[in-house]
Amino acid sequence: MKLALCNEVLRPMGWAAQCEAAARMGYDALEVAPFTLADDPFTLDAPRARELLATTRDHGLSISSLHWLLVQPEGLSLVTGDAALRARTLDLLRHLIDFAAACGAQVLVHGSPKQRSPAPGQSVEDATARLEAALAELAPHAAAAGVIYCIEPLGPFETPVINTVAEAAALVDRIGSPAVRTMFDVSAASHSEREPVHAVLRSFLASGHVAHVQLNDKNRRGPGQGVTDQRPVLQVLKDMHYSGWVAVEPFEYVPDGPGCAEFSARHVRGHWRTLT
Repeated sequence: MKLALCNEVLRPMGWAAQCEAAARMGYDALEVAPFTLADDPFTLDAPRARELLATTRDHGLSISSLHWLLVQPEGLSLVTGDAALRARTLDLLRHLIDFAAACGAQVLVHGSPKQRSPAPGQSVEDATARLEAALAELAPHAAAAGVIYCIEPLGPFETPVINTVAEAAALVDRIGSPAVRTMFDVSAASHSEREPVHAVLRSFLASGHVAHVQLNDKNRRGPGQGVTDQRPVLQVLKDMHYSGWVAVEPFEYVPDGPGCAEFSARHVRGHWRTLT
């Protein structure tokens, strides 16, 4: 299992300190939220990527992926009717695709609930269609960069647009590009799916739709910090010979960021060692 930690969990540590801590805790990589690196993500360029990657490798780690892509600047949207705003949002995502590739990352995870949610008076259907059209535009750029762009199903309390893995998979199929796939977040699936989360994961790993996995609890804390049993999820990953990244992504840090990250790594690694 290749285990990554979402780097915002260790904020406000500097990058080198994040790498040192993650390596010491037993992670193999960091999954990067661009807003933790710069107030203006348009300033993240190839030289900065090389600098980050060098420090990461010095600590025996990789940069697995990018996520939280549209936190900054504020006001972006992929579902707006404002052509200029839509173009600016797409420009940023193309920029982040290039930055991810320069970092050696294999995946970008597109959650960003606010930036895909309907505006007042806009239907869910219209927002979903606009999101799909935007991702279809990004697909050739992702393919050329050699990365996988994953649309993330999110809980209905975050957005009404793409809640289940089946909805995400259908969108991926309509786009029809190998560079656009979906991913699996345990917490989101716990809120959105009718079937057990591990059964959903098994189905969409088998179909080839899922290219990335994030571990967390239904309560949005780290794996092992709530009622969600991670063992069946990990068993599916082992049974299916999943070779992609598994990222720990809590949203609530108990007792704090470093404490949550360390507990989560121990919990996941401990379960993994006992699987048959």
